[in-house]
Amino acid sequence: MNKEIQKSWIAGLLSACTASLCCIVPFIAAVGGSAGSASIYFNWIEPYRPYMIVLTFILFGLSWYKILTKKPMPSDNCGCENERKNFMGSKKFLGIVTVVCGLLIAFPYYSNLFAGQGMKSSITTQEKLQTARLSINGMSCAGCTDHIDKGLSGIRGIARSTTSFEKAMTTVIYNPDSISADSISKKIKQIGYRNSLIEKN
Repeated sequence: MNKEIQKSWIAGLLSACTASLCCIVPFIAAVGGSAGSASIYFNWIEPYRPYMIVLTFILFGLSWYKILTKKPMPSDNCGCENERKNFMGSKKFLGIVTVVCGLLIAFPYYSNLFAGQGMKSSITTQEKLQTARLSINGMSCAGCTDHIDKGLSGIRGIARSTTSFEKAMTTVIYNPDSISADSISKKIKQIGYRNSLIEKN
């Protein structure tokens, strides 16, 4: 029975990791300084996230059902237990793994707490600045906004970028003498998000 329980929670843990992979990997890459290309390989997971979450709940539900309904092994004649206590098959361990999976699934909702205070401007003058607004496709959580803004930070000609998850839009203030709106759009695609220019002024 312990092996069946372990198989269930291991599958549930993998499902929980997969559900938030599109946000976890870009975050790890950003910490490592390579945020520019991390999410492009994992954005395809985002539409399947609700199914992975449901699968995780089902697998952990089965694990808890099995461990709570498991009958204790009878003692032998010498009073020793026939089955050794297995920590990985215990309620305590399953509780720890359940909490870890809950944190993994919820990661997109608190990942912005680890974000920086904002991007530094590479422009010191306010002359000739223009604003470009681009619609963004492929964002799965609020953490994606930080991924985009960090990916655009430090690029020559970009003064500031502000991305909204609710509006699915990025607003970029830039110097047209140093960078074009098309170049900004290409950079966002390199970061891993499909986009289109809404307006430029």
